[in-house]
Amino acid sequence: MGKTQKVATLLGERQKIEKEIEKIQKSCQHPTKSIKNVRERLDSTTMVIRWTCDTCSSVVGILNNNELQNYLKQ
Repeated sequence: MGKTQKVATLLGERQKIEKEIEKIQKSCQHPTKSIKNVRERLDSTTMVIRWTCDTCSSVVGILNNNELQNYLKQ
């Protein structure tokens, strides 16, 4: 298998995995959440602080000023 075919195969697998993750996250009830550093976008290296679901790792909210200040003090 050449490099081009290998890359195409891996990109196809990644797309399937991303769709499966999206399906799981959409069906999740987000029972508990915590504050975590996450990538701003999938194609970004910039990290941001967000509320995320502990079950499915989906971003579920943005911190308000008080929450952000308390988190940064830790």
